[in-house]
Amino acid sequence: MTIATQPTSLTTGESIDLWSAKSMKVMKDAWPRLRCRFINADPIGRWEDFRLSEWELEACGWEDFHPHSETNFVVEGELHIESEGTIVILRPGDSARVNPGQLGRYWAPVYARMFTVYGPNPDGAESHSFRYFEI
Repeated sequence: MTIATQPTSLTTGESIDLWSAKSMKVMKDAWPRLRCRFINADPIGRWEDFRLSEWELEACGWEDFHPHSETNFVVEGELHIESEGTIVILRPGDSARVNPGQLGRYWAPVYARMFTVYGPNPDGAESHSFRYFEI
């Protein structure tokens, strides 16, 4: 039996894939209230599996179009999501998915921390129409 107690890099095995902890980072200098970390891989190009990330929003939001699904699970605070005229408000323990091919708008009036899962993107189409805003 092998026990990994403090991983230092991605370890891929037959039964367990393991990813090292990373710090949250500001997405861009011009977007100081939006922080994230991509946990298992950056969402770039084609991927057949999922992409897991963690996000923090402080009185800000963004919108973008995804060719893949995006599921958000709120850990702290309150997250608002709008797509195709439908708005949902998520609180700790709640989750919602914006389906592939939709424009999603995500915002936290005060604060939100959530985990996000992007579904497969086998065609490698890129997200677009990204817009950041502060509240």
